Amino acid sequence: MLSTLKPQPADKILELMALYRDDPRDTKIDLGVGIYKNADGETPVMRAIKAAEKQLWDVETTKKYTALSGDPAFGAAMKTLVLADSVDHARVGAIATPGGTGAIRQAFELAKLVNPDVTIWTSNPTWPNHVSIIKFMGLTNKSYAYFDEANCTVDFDAMMESLKEVKSGDVVLLHGCCHNPTGANLTLEQFDLVADLILEKGAMALVDIAYQGFGDGLEEDAAATRLLAAKLPEMLIASSCSKNFGIYRERTGCLMAISEKAEQTAVTQGTLNFLNRQNYSFPPDHGARLVTMILGDAALKADWMAELEEVRLGMLGLRTQLADELRRLTNSDRFDFIAKHRGMFSRIGATPEEVLKLREDYGIYMVGDSRLNIAGLNAETVPILAAAVAKICK
Repeated sequence: MLSTLKPQPADKILELMALYRDDPRDTKIDLGVGIYKNADGETPVMRAIKAAEKQLWDVETTKKYTALSGDPAFGAAMKTLVLADSVDHARVGAIATPGGTGAIRQAFELAKLVNPDVTIWTSNPTWPNHVSIIKFMGLTNKSYAYFDEANCTVDFDAMMESLKEVKSGDVVLLHGCCHNPTGANLTLEQFDLVADLILEKGAMALVDIAYQGFGDGLEEDAAATRLLAAKLPEMLIASSCSKNFGIYRERTGCLMAISEKAEQTAVTQGTLNFLNRQNYSFPPDHGARLVTMILGDAALKADWMAELEEVRLGMLGLRTQLADELRRLTNSDRFDFIAKHRGMFSRIGATPEEVLKLREDYGIYMVGDSRLNIAGLNAETVPILAAAVAKICK
């Protein structure tokens, strides 16, 4: 039977990683893969994670299963981290998942269970894996306008016009902060208007918050999600710990489902547990336990927050440096948006042909839609990138 299988389309980012790896040039720059790197090009283990792992080594006495939802303490910690007091936690069901991707997949599974004819609305553009998973599951995907390619900003009027087509029972997927791949975010006032529209349509919001703490700050980055949670009777939230805790390979995520009334939470939670059981049974615990330990210990949490702030400010510094250098070289404000965007990514508006030329002529690797990872830069490589972009991107 396996002989009937057909080759699957290659993942463009993984394909780009292979090209970068095989490039012999010492001057090559990797701006493609979506992972945080420090100035030395490394993805270090955060101090608080190291400390928590040492503590866990001393106190852990068993590797037995926790629960289908994962350790309840992890769910409670994530509710506080993401939602704070914006909604009664008694209305919120939560499960641990294998990374933020696992949370997204389980959110789609839940949406399908609630409405087999559900349409998932995603921004244009969005993280490619959103669309890939939706299509693989056989669900209907529609896109809503989001990014103004000419000005590299959110086209909010076009977005709201697109969302007028949303139907009752549909799911609207929103990026909670640090939009991937554009770096361009809605304002809180715009999120409020989107919430009104979702309410009017009888749809459900699904917030993907994968970069909390990487944009304007830990609390600030959660503000939009909290606004939606306070306003909408029901909502899904897929949260990732990969980036802000630096535990990519531990695959630590959380799916939260907000019910309209606390009395409904038991059924919602039971359904979430059921979905975990069907897909992978008990979720991984190691990363989730480290996150729980850090968020529950004042000293560890303070150190984690301090290091996360260093990471955030470092990326903002690189954004400002790159925007300033491009302004100097082009004698224009064309690239000023880079300093205004937030998170790891920005789309710089280069054509696929220009992206290819940047790779071939300068060894600068970015995704074909011109998404670049700001965290792949350092103070020395910013001028190299700026000079290449100023020359190639006319």
